Amino acid sequence: MSGGKKVHDLMTVLINKYFEKHLSLSTDDADLLHQKYYKDYGLAISGLVVHHKVDPLEFNREVDDALPLDGLITPNPDLHRLLEDIDTSKVKPWLFTNAYITHARRVVKLLGIEDLFEGITFCDYSQLPFICKPHREMYEKAEREAGASSSEKCYFVDDSHLNCRHAQARGWTTAHLLEPGRPEPAEKACKYQIRDLESLRLIFPHFFRSSSTNLPDESMSSRSLAV
Repeated sequence: MSGGKKVHDLMTVLINKYFEKHLSLSTDDADLLHQKYYKDYGLAISGLVVHHKVDPLEFNREVDDALPLDGLITPNPDLHRLLEDIDTSKVKPWLFTNAYITHARRVVKLLGIEDLFEGITFCDYSQLPFICKPHREMYEKAEREAGASSSEKCYFVDDSHLNCRHAQARGWTTAHLLEPGRPEPAEKACKYQIRDLESLRLIFPHFFRSSSTNLPDESMSSRSLAV
């Protein structure tokens, strides 16, 4: 089992335990409500805040920040090389996550890639009502914070079918990253579908120094956003 899969499974366990503890639900009912809120709102915590007035920062402490990530997430030299090879004169590497800032920073630090992004747009649990992907306002927030000149200049990679579908509808050039072992969806979320991040070199060769090609002049008027 990959480290990412283990983290996902542990996250699911902690979220379900939170539902059980704070809503006095059985294990099965907690899992059902967790999945319903995830589907309806994009994040389980969003449903908890809307329907149960849960403190999202308390949730973050008991779930995201409680994850035993040391040993599960380790430095990834291949990912570091890929990100380091991005031509930052053409594209601005930008993190875009539904996690709170503490969890996001912890993960990129453990991966050894915290110095390879120019900024981060995160789900701010301290501001209510908070917004998250796939809501339109969250994509607008990412564009604004990253200084994107237009939606058409945004390039997006995500492992969520729903997030990718909404990003493409907004005009972002989108690649859906399928997790190892996950079957292909019946309907593609977006134009590009990849099994690993190295495939980005084939889709967008002009954004990498080692495979750079010349872009039309109009494409170079301002840097694009990669999230």
